[in-house]
Amino acid sequence: MATDQEVERIGRKLDKMVHKNNTDGALDLLKELKNMTMSLGTLQSTRVGMSVNAVRKQSSDQEVQNLAKVLIKSWKKLIDGSKDKSEKKEKSDGSPVRTTSSSKDSCDNEKSSKTRDKSPAGMPSLATSFPSIPLTTDNVRNKSRELLVVALQTADDYKNFGVDCSLLAAQIEEQIFEDFKSTDIKYKARLRSRISNLKDQKNPDLRRNVLCGNISARRIASMTSEEMASAELKKIREDLTKESIREHQLSKVGGSETDMFVCAKCQGKNCTYTQVQIRSADEPMTTFVLCNDCGNRWKFC
Repeated sequence: MATDQEVERIGRKLDKMVHKNNTDGALDLLKELKNMTMSLGTLQSTRVGMSVNAVRKQSSDQEVQNLAKVLIKSWKKLIDGSKDKSEKKEKSDGSPVRTTSSSKDSCDNEKSSKTRDKSPAGMPSLATSFPSIPLTTDNVRNKSRELLVVALQTADDYKNFGVDCSLLAAQIEEQIFEDFKSTDIKYKARLRSRISNLKDQKNPDLRRNVLCGNISARRIASMTSEEMASAELKKIREDLTKESIREHQLSKVGGSETDMFVCAKCQGKNCTYTQVQIRSADEPMTTFVLCNDCGNRWKFC
């Protein structure tokens, strides 16, 4: 039986190929998947079906396309078989089974069936076969999901990954709502920060990692602003922090003299201090203190 870790590893490699627009070596990965005994739980947790489908659409190799179709078809049967077993169990347990329906119900069922057959971005019905997020009648939550969809579709990346942005947005919103249990100001602030970072044209990697599944819905829902920042911005912040600390560690003179601090080494009060903003702008400044008598240095927050 294939483990989630093995399948996730292959899924990540396939996603990287799609992202780089180079599917060389995809055939070997698909053959690995074919030789694995896949469980329904692994399919649902790894979302490997979306990765395989994305490779199928991008690759020009007929053998890759055919093998991807075979895998998707076999996994679809696994999902359908699980549903059939569930329905049979319900019947054997004595659950009431509807044998007749009104003309209105028939029309509704037909419309629902047609809707399920239409998969976003050409995605086969495998993607829509996975358990969906519960619907909500809350207008604020529904609007939040719509805004998240727009953010996820900022560029055409989602088409390459074959992901259902509506489902992914609902999963992210559901996780945020679970953290606060209400649509209060904290909920809205968390939503706004996700949306602005996902739409950031200077940080496309965040959006792409969410779309391909490298960053899960649970993870993006709880990430801090620093964690969502682009690699360039993180590097700038790190360099500024290191430079500030280095300057204060090397400086022997300067700063402001004070007797407000007591040296822990010599108990003297003849000190010099300087203040630097080494954290985010909304955090207080950090104070570096030097004892002029014994040369002891410390940081005061």
